[in-house]
Amino acid sequence: MTENMTQDQRLDYLVEEFKVDSGEYKDLQTPGDRQGKRRILRSLMNIRMPKKLDDFVLTVQDEYLQERIRKNGIVALSDIPEIRDGLSIWQGDITRLAVDAIVNAANSQMLGCFVPMHTCIDNCIHTFAGVQLRAECARQMDQLKSRYGRDYEQPTAVPMLTDAYNLPAKKVIHIVGPIVQGRLTSALEDDLAACYRNTLDMCLENGLKSVAFCCISTGVFHFPNKRAAEIAVQTVKGWLSEHPGTMERVIFNVFKDEDKAYYEQLLR
Repeated sequence: MTENMTQDQRLDYLVEEFKVDSGEYKDLQTPGDRQGKRRILRSLMNIRMPKKLDDFVLTVQDEYLQERIRKNGIVALSDIPEIRDGLSIWQGDITRLAVDAIVNAANSQMLGCFVPMHTCIDNCIHTFAGVQLRAECARQMDQLKSRYGRDYEQPTAVPMLTDAYNLPAKKVIHIVGPIVQGRLTSALEDDLAACYRNTLDMCLENGLKSVAFCCISTGVFHFPNKRAAEIAVQTVKGWLSEHPGTMERVIFNVFKDEDKAYYEQLLR
């Protein structure tokens, strides 16, 4: 039944189903244009608490997201040039990368960004993975809370591994980076280095041979971009020298031209 639906029909169907699912927004007026409908759907997905979704709705969501990702253009590992020693820089949307793992800059609640249409990487990854990702994160956090107490939050630099669902990547590694409030300290720098080391350790433990790192802790976490790039490159190079032959590729995924310039300077 779903295979006969066009992409516009999937979008129309999902907007109405997610409106009803929300309860609060069931009577929200649906825009007439495609872009407006996409904004409503993404916003409803962003604010949705982790809970069960009807199987048919989930199937339509998966088909819709996979088609959106195909239209955006999937980027294979072979499409990304290697600069040297298994290291690459790639500028663009991390949700397009067909690698073993992409790294998500998460917050300590580990449930994704709930701000509608927010442009952070956490929001983008959860949006295009689908609602299953938040549900899995919630299950893992519930298990941790049952062990450590209901007020448990994920510590800085402790990675969490999930499936990637509708994303082209195989897995997502969620990690909480250090937050800079005031001056940059050596302890914060050590915490950022630990994010990269611990993520690579998780890749090694789970047989993940290619990983794309976002610019952890920059942006709203206020880590200075240039220093963050220096720590990332130094830490990854050090780890790779200690674990030769274990990773096929480590990609520094950047979005801003500023970050691209820093990484190019460091890797040239």
